[in-house]
Amino acid sequence: MGEQPIFSARAHVFQIDPATKRNWLPASKHAVTVSFFYDASRSVYRIISVGGTKAIINSTITPNMTFTKTSQKFGQWADSRANTVYGLGFSTEQQLQQFAEQFKEVKEAARLAREKSQERFELANPALNIAAPELSEDRHSPPLLTVNGPGEEKLFRSKSAEVELTAEKERVKKMLSEGSMCEINLEAELFTLQDSNAKLVAALQEANSSVEQWKNQLAEYQEETDRLRDQVAELEAQLGHPAAGQTGREELSQSLEELEAQLRAKDQEIHNLQSKKTDVGELEKEREEAMQRLQDVERRNTDLEDQVQSAEKTLASSREEQKQAEVEVRRIIEVLDVKICDLNDLRQSLAKLIDK
Repeated sequence: MGEQPIFSARAHVFQIDPATKRNWLPASKHAVTVSFFYDASRSVYRIISVGGTKAIINSTITPNMTFTKTSQKFGQWADSRANTVYGLGFSTEQQLQQFAEQFKEVKEAARLAREKSQERFELANPALNIAAPELSEDRHSPPLLTVNGPGEEKLFRSKSAEVELTAEKERVKKMLSEGSMCEINLEAELFTLQDSNAKLVAALQEANSSVEQWKNQLAEYQEETDRLRDQVAELEAQLGHPAAGQTGREELSQSLEELEAQLRAKDQEIHNLQSKKTDVGELEKEREEAMQRLQDVERRNTDLEDQVQSAEKTLASSREEQKQAEVEVRRIIEVLDVKICDLNDLRQSLAKLIDK
């Protein structure tokens, strides 16, 4: 059976500055969940808090730890194995009090679990309790103690043997304790790595899915750019026909607006991908290639916009020239009208002369 949560609270997490040992450094940008976990298979209590994709607290509780309330809403404890001091800022005094009480209860439970573990070790290693061998009375030896048991013969044990046995026993206990603590620390680090790896894999899968979707949309965007280029070519071919050119220009403007909206959407997707970027080099390389392709498309779009503006200027110039031509034609027609009138008058004058 794995670890089970026994208590959780929301708090802002801090760690002591390793350089100054005085200032607090925030370990989370906002309040996160801080939980007590109990591993029944190893009788180990831990405080764990995960922020984003990494564990910001992974502290194994030992009997010598103390949780200190330094203000109405702030408390701290030192973890010698992690070589740091953790600080928690709560939103209410009641939450701080509940956490402190839970810490005290877990600390006491850890103490009882350690004592019980040591007792089991002593029972499992009876060699530590074997009495020293009997000594002959005629040999030179340190002073002896006499222990009388009911209905038993007298048993003699040497003081020096007992001292050596006690020292050996304490040494074995110390070695056992250090080995157990080392094992607990390694398992805690393994738990943190497994948790971080799972979150990293999930983030990578999500990012890969977003990249594939983005690639498809980029292909559609390139097709739209090609269509826009064709429209520009048609507009250039239709400059001699004002009505058709006006319709093409309106369609081109509408297409440009749609293209700009898609550009904004792609920029937002790029921003989202950047906020979720991981340490995976392949994903970063794909993102850079896609960014390069997007920049190329944006450059082509800028060229197309310049072409559209040039075409519009040419169309306006053509209209102006057409207006000037129409004015010139009207002026010529007026001159011709005057000439025709003069010719008619001349004809009438000739007719009168002929009649005379």
